[in-house]
Amino acid sequence: MDVRERILEAALGLLAESGAHELTQPKVARAAGVRQSHLTYYFPTRGELLQEVARYSIEKLAGQLAHGQPGAIPEAIAAGAADKRRSRVMLGLVAAADRDPEIKKRMRKFVAELRTRMAPVLEAGGLETDAESVAFFHCTIIGCAVLQLARDNAEARAEARAVLKKAAACIAKEKR
Repeated sequence: MDVRERILEAALGLLAESGAHELTQPKVARAAGVRQSHLTYYFPTRGELLQEVARYSIEKLAGQLAHGQPGAIPEAIAAGAADKRRSRVMLGLVAAADRDPEIKKRMRKFVAELRTRMAPVLEAGGLETDAESVAFFHCTIIGCAVLQLARDNAEARAEARAVLKKAAACIAKEKR
């Protein structure tokens, strides 16, 4: 595992333990076993670190989804949305973007990239991939992830699976 990946994995571990408010460069550097100067070489600001952690997490999920069965996409996405680390990264980015116009600008680009990356996964699952359908499904995923994180119980996870299946049915190609 290279230094950059070690930093990202350490950040995900810290997010799982305590949330985005505890994700500081010194803590991440310690957890990754690198000097803070190494961390800031790769990620000069906390906002950039958060954004790259989000991208890294999404890339890992996309890789898992690419190897799944098309009909199982809502279930696989529900499992990914249940990952507290992803939800905490997303909430941390939202809070940071609310305070920092530069992060907000990068978030717009990141969301566009993410939706572009989602389209082939949805296509493989037999779902519509026009801009509105992708945005609808993406927003549904985010809502489910946030509510799961807030409630953190089996009922919330079951509800997320059911809602994502229903959202997938709404944008299924054969329904249109």
